[in-house]
Parts: sequence; structure tokens; C-alpha cells
Amino acid sequence: MTYKAHVSERKKRNVAELTELAKKYNVIALVDMNNLPAPQLQRMRELLRGKVLIKMTKKTLMKIVFNNLSNEKKDITKLSDYLEGMPALALTNEDPFKLAKILKENVSSAPAKAGQVAPDDIVVPKGKTNFPPGPIISELSSIGIKAGIEGGKVAVKEDAVVVKKGEIISDKVASVLKRLGIEPMKIGLRIIAAWDNGEVFASDVLSISTEKVLDDLRRAAAESKALALELVYPCSDVIEDLLVRAYRGAKALSLEAGIVTSDNIADMLAEAELAAQALSKKINN
Repeated sequence: MTYKAHVSERKKRNVAELTELAKKYNVIALVDMNNLPAPQLQRMRELLRGKVLIKMTKKTLMKIVFNNLSNEKKDITKLSDYLEGMPALALTNEDPFKLAKILKENVSSAPAKAGQVAPDDIVVPKGKTNFPPGPIISELSSIGIKAGIEGGKVAVKEDAVVVKKGEIISDKVASVLKRLGIEPMKIGLRIIAAWDNGEVFASDVLSISTEKVLDDLRRAAAESKALALELVYPCSDVIEDLLVRAYRGAKALSLEAGIVTSDNIADMLAEAELAAQALSKKINN
């Protein structure tokens, strides 16, 4: 006897509705809602109202939605590889890089809790604390922080990475970080990946700042122009510089060879006059 998995009508309707809804948008993104308190979620919804529609459902149902869209949206199923944390669908017609920037600018700091995953390396910086000498020194030492006494206060002697990116934060580390006033967690919608016109961009690509891209383009343009000048490659961006260089070179050569042209006649006469003046002064002396 074979058994067929039962899919509830409610789930079928949910998938059908999400599929039809997603067809109306040019960009389909995944955002991670893990550890996002309800007040912050509501604030983000208000901020994105009219620009981004956030829809929550199970990962398995998202995969079905992506499969349903695969005939109309090229490579949309690649988003299934990014279903991590507590993902939600973000449907929009905004540029995905602009969306990532908006989300990044609206992230706030929060204390770490035991059991959470470190979003980045958590570093306790070198410097004085507000604690007087006491048990805090051994607490710091127990999580790998070198501490001593400076000016009657406990001081961290050197920067210390107490939790590496992706590791679980222990209760002991969370407690020490809280006492030190360090809030390493980020509260907000984190973009995981985005599909846009057949391309899937991961968070590390989407997080690249506009300023950095512009700086890279400026540097690339400057380096390309310098290379074209070095190779004497006559493209539109350097042809004027090449002509100026060629003109100056030709003029210098004609002057050196004593060839009179309309461009160097004034220089040659001026040079001859200076020579004549020098000779006259020498004769008179």
C-alpha cells in the first residue's frame, strides 16, 4: 500500500495566492526575520509601505512558489538555496541594492542573548572600563579577555574576539558583554538574497555601498585612461591628450632640428633674439 502526503486546502490556497502575487513584482527577495521583535517589524512595515510587500510562510511552501514561477521568472528557483534563518518574502519593484541599503540604514543595536548566533566577530576593544578592581577581572579572563588595573579602574589590555562570526553566544559571554555595555546584535530586517531579472544576488553583493561602487568605477576609469595613454591607444577619452602630446613633441623636435614652421617661428625668433643679446653683451664687454 502506498501513502500520499496530504496537503491541506489552506496551504494550497496560500501557495496559489503567493504565486499570483509574486508574478506582479520585478524583484523577489528573501529577508531574515530571526530575532526581530514585533514592534521593530511593525516599524519596518510602515517604513516600506507602498514600496515593499512582506509575506511570511513556511520554507517548504516558498520552494513550491518558486517552482510555480520558474516558467515566467528565469532561475527564480535559485532562491531556494538561500532559505536560512526565519525567511520571509519581500516583493518589490525597487532596485534590490536600494532595498538592501534601506534595510541596512534601519538596523539598531541590541544586547546579546545566550544561544544567539553572532552576526559578525564580536570584539571587546582595548581600553579602560568603569569597573573598580574586583571579580570582574576573573570574569573577563574566563572568556579570553586580558585585563589589568589602570588608574584605579579595570582595563582591557588588548582587543579580544570573544565570539567569532557564526558561533553561538554563551551565557557567560552574553553576561560580560551586557556588563560592558557592548550591544553586538543587530535588530532589523536582514536581506538574504534577491532575484532580479534572472539574476540572484546574495547579501554580500547587495551590501556593497553605492559610494564604494562609485569609487571603484572612478579608479577603474582613471587607470584605464592612464593605460590608454601609455599604449597610445586613440580612444575618445584620451585622443585630445594624445594630440596635445604629439603636438608638443613635434614642436620640440622642430625647434631642436632648426626647422621653421608657423607654430615655432615665434619661439625661434625669441631664441635668436636672446642669443643676439648675449653675443652683443659679450662683444661690448
